[in-house]
Amino acid sequence: MISHPSRHCTVELQALPSRIGQVRRIVSAHLRYWHLDPLIDRAALGVTELLTNVHQHAEPDKLCTVEIELLLDRLMVSVRDHDPRLPVVEDIDGIAPLATGGRGLAMVAAMSESWGVRPDGDKGKVVWFALPTSGVAVAAPVPARVPRLVAGEQPARRFPEVEPALDGGRSAHAPARSAVPG
Repeated sequence: MISHPSRHCTVELQALPSRIGQVRRIVSAHLRYWHLDPLIDRAALGVTELLTNVHQHAEPDKLCTVEIELLLDRLMVSVRDHDPRLPVVEDIDGIAPLATGGRGLAMVAAMSESWGVRPDGDKGKVVWFALPTSGVAVAAPVPARVPRLVAGEQPARRFPEVEPALDGGRSAHAPARSAVPG
């Protein structure tokens, strides 16, 4: 028996410091909508670390895609970029105590159920992590009440990059992929 349907959100962006905070807010909003509040901090931290890696290391560009998907027993979070080079996990013991970098993937590994990286053909790579949803109450979303329009009125605009669409990330006002301009 399926207790809740798969839910999905995709955001395309340039991995710039100013965009990382926006993506954290998008991820947080979707997880709140999916009633996964206990996962927000870990998912936002993981997304931040993966996007920071794209910003600091990816070549030839910083264009990437963040994808979150709620499956039956886990939340999958991934970042796809155009750099085919696979990341290297630093040995934390070998990092100077006051160093400001080198711990990102180790933190992702420590806070997630599992994580990994896979080549994406000749298009780059995908770095992902999974968070378990067991023990987290996942309620089905409450259907939205659709207001009737009076003749001459225009429907209210939705901003999917700030507020998740009620149909799992796709609405009449939003394309299947949300694009955050770089």
